[in-house]
Amino acid sequence: MAKVVIIGAGFVGSTTAYALMLGGTAQEIVLIDKKKEKAHGEAMDLSHGASFIKPVHIYAGEYEDCKNADIIIITAGASQEQGQTRMDLVEINTGVMKEILTDILEHNTDAIFIVVTNPVDIMSYVVWKFSNLPHSRIIGSGTVLDTSRFRHLLSARCNIDPRNIHAYVIGEHGDSEVPLWSTANVAGIPLTAFCETCTNVCSSKKRDDLIQKVRESAYEIISEKGATYYAIALALRRIAESILRDEHSVLTVSSLIDGNYGVKDIYLSVPCVLGRDGVENIIPFELNDEEKRNFIRSAEVVKRSLPIEFTETFARHS
Repeated sequence: MAKVVIIGAGFVGSTTAYALMLGGTAQEIVLIDKKKEKAHGEAMDLSHGASFIKPVHIYAGEYEDCKNADIIIITAGASQEQGQTRMDLVEINTGVMKEILTDILEHNTDAIFIVVTNPVDIMSYVVWKFSNLPHSRIIGSGTVLDTSRFRHLLSARCNIDPRNIHAYVIGEHGDSEVPLWSTANVAGIPLTAFCETCTNVCSSKKRDDLIQKVRESAYEIISEKGATYYAIALALRRIAESILRDEHSVLTVSSLIDGNYGVKDIYLSVPCVLGRDGVENIIPFELNDEEKRNFIRSAEVVKRSLPIEFTETFARHS
């Protein structure tokens, strides 16, 4: 019986519980939040739909309920406000991560951790360093959502089902993220070849405009409705499914980069194979020279924003 604990019952945490519930992904879902009434109310509301879905036990819990969890999803922390970048949240959310981990690790050191709190690459690195657990079991949600946004926009431009578009965004989950145009394809046909019959995406200007829309999507949503949560909840369900079902699916989660493309000792998103033990392998994509440069630049952006206690460690490994 799969058990998932969600730390943080705000918009992202509660919507993730809903997505997991609808998907029948787990049979036990625990919501933990410092606002206990909030967690209890969300769990109560969700559990009242029990007669419409596959059997699942959803409840508000305490940190001791992390015991025996297969996956622990961390969504708690300060949220990105209008006008803020994800990097503005580093200091406050580093403190939040340490506090949460102290409580979790008293009860569970065997789970796979999925970190969602922004800036997700740095918070994933903090969780790995602070927990001293194998890096394969510390996973950031990374650019899984950015990749979906990329495919959605390409599908609209190309008039093709997004499920038949294979394109990835790697690097930082943030403004320096890197679209992999060189390997993008439609049903196995390279995008450059497909563009012979479609002129809506392939010019340099149109590509720049499209990826700018990917990067600015979260800012636009936050400006218009205050927060993003539906799509990231679905992304988290997809990550959890690949782990719990041992699917070996390829997803662009944030994981430890240790020599790939000239980058070491930092968390960034690359296409990874996800199974029951977490990150099992990194797919060795061939990047063109520009993509390599941009990936290294993205790593530098993340490195410069690491909490001070980790910057010396990074420098020794760079």
